[in-house]
Amino acid sequence: MGIVELTINEERREFVITGDTSSIKDNYRAKHFYLDFLKADFVDNGEIVIPYDQDRELILKKIQNSLEKYDIQQVDSAAIKTVLNDYYTEKQNFKAFGEKARNIWNNQVEVSEFKQFKECVERSFPKRTLYDKQLLAAFHLAFSQNACNFSVPGAGKTSVVYAAYAYLKSLPHDHPKSVNKLLIIGPLSSFGPWEDEYFECFNEKPTSKRLSGGVSTEERSRHLLSIDPIDTVPELTLMSYQSVSYNLGSLSHFLKRSDMKAMVVLDEAHKIKNVEGGVWATAALALSKLLGVRSRVVLTGTPLPSGYEDIYNLYEFIWPDKNIIDFNIFQLKEMSGNKFDHRVDQLIKSISPFFIRIKKKDLNLPKEVNDYYVKVEMGSYQRQIYEFIENKYVDYFESQRSALDMTAQLVKARFVRLMQAATNPGLLKRSLEKYYNEQGISDDLFIDDSQVIDKILRYVELEGVPSKFLIVKDIIAKCLEQGEKVIVWATFVRNIVELQGYLNSCGIASELLMGEVPVETDETAEDVVTREKIIREFHQPNSRFRVIIANSFAVAESISLHKACHNAIYLERSFNAANFMQSKDRIHRVGLPPGTVTNYYYLISTNSIDETINHRLALKEKRMLELIESQDIPLISENLNYDFDLTDDLKAIIRDYVRRTTKA
Repeated sequence: MGIVELTINEERREFVITGDTSSIKDNYRAKHFYLDFLKADFVDNGEIVIPYDQDRELILKKIQNSLEKYDIQQVDSAAIKTVLNDYYTEKQNFKAFGEKARNIWNNQVEVSEFKQFKECVERSFPKRTLYDKQLLAAFHLAFSQNACNFSVPGAGKTSVVYAAYAYLKSLPHDHPKSVNKLLIIGPLSSFGPWEDEYFECFNEKPTSKRLSGGVSTEERSRHLLSIDPIDTVPELTLMSYQSVSYNLGSLSHFLKRSDMKAMVVLDEAHKIKNVEGGVWATAALALSKLLGVRSRVVLTGTPLPSGYEDIYNLYEFIWPDKNIIDFNIFQLKEMSGNKFDHRVDQLIKSISPFFIRIKKKDLNLPKEVNDYYVKVEMGSYQRQIYEFIENKYVDYFESQRSALDMTAQLVKARFVRLMQAATNPGLLKRSLEKYYNEQGISDDLFIDDSQVIDKILRYVELEGVPSKFLIVKDIIAKCLEQGEKVIVWATFVRNIVELQGYLNSCGIASELLMGEVPVETDETAEDVVTREKIIREFHQPNSRFRVIIANSFAVAESISLHKACHNAIYLERSFNAANFMQSKDRIHRVGLPPGTVTNYYYLISTNSIDETINHRLALKEKRMLELIESQDIPLISENLNYDFDLTDDLKAIIRDYVRRTTKA
């Protein structure tokens, strides 16, 4: 058995192994572990030097474990013993700190501390009152400084952050928890809501700087490399994940200012879940270690979109030097694949001090919700087109029941075509036109009947307005007569545009919220219509339009319409339950006055794929809600697979088709 001595050079940030180091060098596995995983340097004088950065204790633990594994006796130097004593003392202190954070979320608070916090928030929020769970979540964040908020959409996560920020900012400047600026990293669509919510909370407009794609390099540099007094720097800096990765050097300079005490917030933080070295994740994790970062906050309602491994980067961000998660990525993936894995409880216990989750049932939302399932009869030409396509496609679906090979994309394409035909056959024309001059058929649609092709190409001429458009107009007219506003959700962009044109012809003004509508930036010209401008005007009592038509895929996140609108019409829906549920939350969320009635209208073309989608979404929504409400941090990966489970959706389409066509 070899004997080595382990010491440390803190000035050079290195561990040094001396003594019988040949016991490591001559062991093939041991040597390559040190070279490949510890980046060790085998020096000519026989020493083995292992560098460390901020993860000193983690590297030390790996060295010790390896020596034990390869049966090499270790002797600790005096310096290492000091490090170990400090490490274990700090570890015990942090464990006690974590237990107190856990107790806070369990509503075991120090009364005087909580009272002081609550009074500070009430002074800072002259027109905003937090409900009990929000206040507790904000107190938890203010205490822990670094935490994750996994609350459901509509729970008021932004207000919670501002409440904690207000308290930490009120502390004396020399207090170790004191903060003075906010860096918000999130999707472009979140910038407006963060600024608007600041005004709602503090009753004053924030000084803010958006650093998105429309901002020039010179302007970015002026903000991030400024040497102006910290009091003159805008309180809010808003950046996208992509922008952070492009400007990491300048942003690092900004956060390393000697007078900077920043709270850094990752909004929709599941975007950094990539543990395979993704650019966005790498940039965010690099920021977390900078000196000027005093508080780190993670916000996402879907912390585990694929599995337990997706939470790894979130905790690396909030506590980059604490090794909160005791499992590696491979082990986390194993746990994701086995819902009964005994290690899951240990994982949840280790991460629970530093996350909170407000569930839907905690929100105390008004229960007056009406779901109207509006059956729509197709026009005669639409019915002929739809049934021809359905007959063709069901035969194809029957041969693709597994849906696990390359043809899965073709299956999805035919799903889409059926959905289009069930709402507006005119949408099918766009692909047909590409082939019509050459061969008169579309390989995409697999239509070889010239009469059907002619009906698709002349649909508007033959039938005029799709039946669903007529029904939407009638529902909107009724809502407008009652002085109410409406949002219409649609899947296909062309339907959104055509529906707006039809409503305009009926004298009903509307605006669009979809991917093509730009997000507001500092460089946006005054006459450019942006999403933020549309939403702001929609909230005005005397807005020039009272109807918004939106695409749930593009804008389901980061917009709130509940203060202005209590009616949502679904022109069409897909099998995607996550988008559907998010869209519903846009008008049914925290802030609704008691007694508010929320109305959802689902348009369903009879004897069509719409009926299958409606049934499947009901099943998926029920399952997702049960899962989300039953666990503190639910693993929803299998549910999200279920959300567009091609095989089950395919079977449902075939089953419903057979049921309809075999009726007596």
